[in-house]
This record gives sequence, C-alpha cells and structure tokens, in this order.
Amino acid sequence: MEKAKISNAGIPYLHFGTGEPVVLIHGLGEVKEGWQNQFELADQYELIIPDLRGHGACTKTEGISIQNFAVDVISLLKELEIENAHILGLSMGGAVAQEIYRQAPDRCRSLMLISSFHYLPNIIKALLFKKHKAKFEALSAKGNQIEYISRMALYSWKKDTVEKFADIFKPKQQIFIKSFEACLEVNNLSLLPRVNVPTLIIGSQYDSVLPVWIQARMHKLIPHSEFIILRNTGHIAKLEAKDRFNQLLRKFLNQQKIAS
Repeated sequence: MEKAKISNAGIPYLHFGTGEPVVLIHGLGEVKEGWQNQFELADQYELIIPDLRGHGACTKTEGISIQNFAVDVISLLKELEIENAHILGLSMGGAVAQEIYRQAPDRCRSLMLISSFHYLPNIIKALLFKKHKAKFEALSAKGNQIEYISRMALYSWKKDTVEKFADIFKPKQQIFIKSFEACLEVNNLSLLPRVNVPTLIIGSQYDSVLPVWIQARMHKLIPHSEFIILRNTGHIAKLEAKDRFNQLLRKFLNQQKIAS
C-alpha cells in the first residue's frame, strides 16, 4: 500500500505512478483506499487520490459541501504543480468532478463520471432524504449500517464482496448526513451543456442508488460525451467489475493521448 501524504490544506492523499495525471475522487462515505483495484493504472498514469473533506483520514470537518470538496482538490493540484489532469469521480465524487470543471475548467483534461448524477428533482430529493437519513441514523445506532448500504450499492451480495465493500465504506454519521444533504443541492442542468472536454459517463445496469437513466440524461446534456452501461453490476462497479471497469478507463484515457 502506498503511503499517504497530507496537503497544506490538511487533505490526505495518495500520489504515485508515472504518466498523465489522473485524479480519482471517491463517493459518499468512502475512503481513498477504495480505489485499490485501480492502483494498477499507475503503470501508465500519475494517480492523485484524495480523501474528501471529513472522509477517511481527513480531520478537516467544517464546511462540508460539494463546492468545498472541489476547492480542496483544485488546491491539491496547485500544490503539486499539476496544471491539469483527467478528473474521475464516482457517485458523489462525480458531482465533485463537475464542480471542479465549473470552478476551474482549465484544470480538466477530461471528465470521467461514474454512476453519478447532475440534478435530482425536488420530489425525489424529499423522498430520498426522509427515507435514507432516518434509516441511516437508526442503523448507525445499532452499528449495522454497512449491511443496509451494501444491499443498496452492490449487485452481488456474496460474503467476500460485502466484506470488500466494508473495507472501503467508512461513513462518519454527521459527515455522511451533511454530505448527503450537499448532494441533494446539486444542480448542473445549465453546466453540462457547456462542458467542452472529452467526457466518459459510465452507468451500471443494476444500480439502485443512482439508476442509469440519470447517467443517460447526463449524456444527452454533455455534447459529444461517451456513455457506457456496465452489465451485471451495481453502484460500485470499480469493485464488482474491476477488470471491465479498468479496461474502459484505459481505453478512454488512451484515446485522449492519441487525440492530443
């Protein structure tokens, strides 16, 4: 395992590999080590993998918002003197990737938005918040929230898959709820049509957290984006379909090399 570093802004991150820089941004309640299955990409790319504010080993807990998550990543790139990078985000991380593009489009060589979202209608937001907040708080008190979340996030409920998921999903109750609330405020309906960098959108066939129709809508909004549905996977394809997932990333990133 690579040793984590701490940015000047207090953001823990992993940094290794050689080649064009790729930022990997985890989802809600996850940690940077959740990208272990993608560490093999370091044979072709320079990987920058942060813990978002309040997540994982990050002790910085004030100002939880999608905007501040993006500020932290942009600050890290500046500190590392990386002018621009390929920005990949999973789920909430995809919303952060979009926000990075909003704040600093020149920092983005490309976007990879995995099982992510750009906007949730008010009626859906209200239902999601009421249902999941209450359930998560109740289960947190009993210490068995992992089972509840894994059954939503995974296609396979095999013991070893659930155990691997438990290793990467480390929610802190109040941070989780504040981050969840921040997700519900995302509205990139006007931003996506302005995206003018190569964009890969990946959805998962059996994603019950953020169904593929959301990613299909994102694809329609982003000019010239590429949309792929991974079959027989749930919300965490990077875990459940590692080889297929990594092949898609390599193919897309290699295409950007050729294009440049």
